[in-house]
Amino acid sequence: MSAVPSATAPAPSSAVPSLTSVFVRLKLSLLRNGLRQSGGRTAAYVVSVVFGVLFAAGTLLAFVLVRGHENAGPVAILLTGVVALSWAVMPLFVPSGDETLDPSRLVMLPLLPRPLIRALLVASLVGIGPVLTLLLAFGAALSVAHGAAATVVAVLAVPLVAVTCVALSRAVAAANIRLLTSRKGRDLALLSGLVIAVGIQVVNFAAQRLSEPGGMDAVAPAATVVGWLPPAAAIGAVDAASDGDLVAAAARLLLTAAALAGLLYWWERSLVRLMVEPDGSTIGAAPDTGSRGKDGGTGFLGRVLPAGRTGTVMERSLRYVWRDPKTKAAWVTSLAIGLIVPLFNALQGAGSIYWACFASGMLGMLMYNQFGQDTSAFWMVAQTISTPADAYAELRARALALLAVTLPFTVLVTVLTAAFLGDWERLPEGLGLAFGLLGAMLATGAVASALFPYSIPQDSGYKNVVPGQAGLAWISIFGGMLVAAVLCAPLIGAAVSLHLAGHHSFLWLVLPAGALYGALLVWAGLRLAAPRTASRLPEILAAVSKG
Repeated sequence: MSAVPSATAPAPSSAVPSLTSVFVRLKLSLLRNGLRQSGGRTAAYVVSVVFGVLFAAGTLLAFVLVRGHENAGPVAILLTGVVALSWAVMPLFVPSGDETLDPSRLVMLPLLPRPLIRALLVASLVGIGPVLTLLLAFGAALSVAHGAAATVVAVLAVPLVAVTCVALSRAVAAANIRLLTSRKGRDLALLSGLVIAVGIQVVNFAAQRLSEPGGMDAVAPAATVVGWLPPAAAIGAVDAASDGDLVAAAARLLLTAAALAGLLYWWERSLVRLMVEPDGSTIGAAPDTGSRGKDGGTGFLGRVLPAGRTGTVMERSLRYVWRDPKTKAAWVTSLAIGLIVPLFNALQGAGSIYWACFASGMLGMLMYNQFGQDTSAFWMVAQTISTPADAYAELRARALALLAVTLPFTVLVTVLTAAFLGDWERLPEGLGLAFGLLGAMLATGAVASALFPYSIPQDSGYKNVVPGQAGLAWISIFGGMLVAAVLCAPLIGAAVSLHLAGHHSFLWLVLPAGALYGALLVWAGLRLAAPRTASRLPEILAAVSKG
C-alpha cells in the first residue's frame, strides 16, 4: 500500500536579503521619495550637489597645485583635522539633518547590534557629505603622496579617513540621541548660527596669519600634533611614507584603524543602551528635594537673590536665559561675539582698549524688547503691574538680572584686551567708557521696551520678528543705539579732553566717572520708562502676543 503524504511540502523560499542591502535600499528610497514631495526640495538638493561638486573640484585643484610644496603636508593634515571636527560637531547642531538614520526609530525591531552597526555604517556612506569627504581625503593624499610606498599607503588611508569621519559622526549622534531629540537638543540647533559666526572669525584670523611672512611656521607645530590624531593621522601616514619613514606611516595607519574600531565599539554600546535602558517616558518623576530660598525661590538662585519682587523677577529672567531657546541663543551670541571681536583685534595687533566697548554694546542690546522676550506669557506679568512703581520694580529687577552677568563679563573682556595689548595704563579709561556705554544701552533699552515692543515668533528658529513688526524692531534697536551714543558723548568728550590737554595722569578718573555716569543713566532710563510701561500695558500686551 502506498504511503499517503500527511502534508504538502513547503515551497522553497527565496534567499533573505542581507540587512546591509535593506538599509541601503531604504536610504535610497527615502531620499528619492523625499525629493518627490516638492519641487523646492528637489531644487535645494540639486543646488547643494552643484555647489558641493564645485567646492570639491576647487579643493582638488588646490591640492594638485600645492603638490610638491614644502607646506603641502601641514595643509593637508590640518584640513583633514578640520573636516573630522566638522563631522564630530555636526550631529550636535543639526540633530534632524538625517532623520532616516535615527537609531531611536529602530528600538522595537529584533536586530542584533553588530549587524545593525554594519548596516547603518554602510547606509551612512550614501550621501553628499561622505562623497565630498572622500574627495577631500583623496586630494589631501594626492598632495603629499610621492613614491610607490606612499601610493600604497594612500590607497588605504583615503577610505579609512572617510569611514572614520562617518563613524565618528554616528557614534556622537547615538551617544547623544536622547539629548538631540529633546528641548535641549533644539537649543543646540539654535546655536548653530553662532558656531558659524565664530568659525568665520577664526578662519578670517587664521587666513590673515597665514598670509603674513612665515605664517606657515606658526601652524607647523599644530600640524605635527594633529598628524597623530585620527583620522588626520592617516594623511600623516601618507606624508611619512613619502619621506621614507615607513615605521611612522604604519603606526599612524594602525592608530587610525584602532580609533575606527573604538568608535564602532562606542557606537555599539550606545545602541545597546538605547534599546534596553528606559528613558524619561518610563521613569517616574523624581521628588522635589530642592532647598527653598527666600519667597519660595529654589536652588542656588533662591538663596543668593534678594527677597521680594526684585529677587523673583531676577530669578525668572535668569531662568529664561537658561531655558528659553531664543533667549539663550541671544545671550550666547552676544557673549561670544563680544569676547571674540576685541580679542581677535588685539591678537592681530590692530586693536585698542576701546574695542572692549564692543562687548558692552552687544550685551546692552539684550535689554531691548524686554517684554517681547516673554511672548504671550507677558499677560501674567501684566497682572502684577498697576502703577508706575510696579513697572519700575519690574524693569529694575530685569536690569539687575542682566547686570549680574554683563558687569563681570565687561570687566573680564576689558582686562583680557588690556593683557593681550600690554596696555595696562589705559585699563581704567577703557573700563570707565565700557561702563558708561553699558549704562546708556540699558537706559535706552528700558525706554525702547516700553515704546516699541514687538513679538518674537516661537515657531521658527531663525526669525526674531513676526511679519509686520520689522519696522518696530529697527526703530527700537537702531534708534536706541543712536541715542545711547549721544548719551555717551559727555563721557567720551571728557576722556578726549584729558588726552588733548596732556593730563594723562588723570585718565584713571574716567573709571569712577564712567561707573557713576552709567548708573545715573540706568536710573534715569528706568524712571522714564516706568510710567510709560504702566500706561501702555494693553498696547504692549497686544504687540508681544502676536507671535
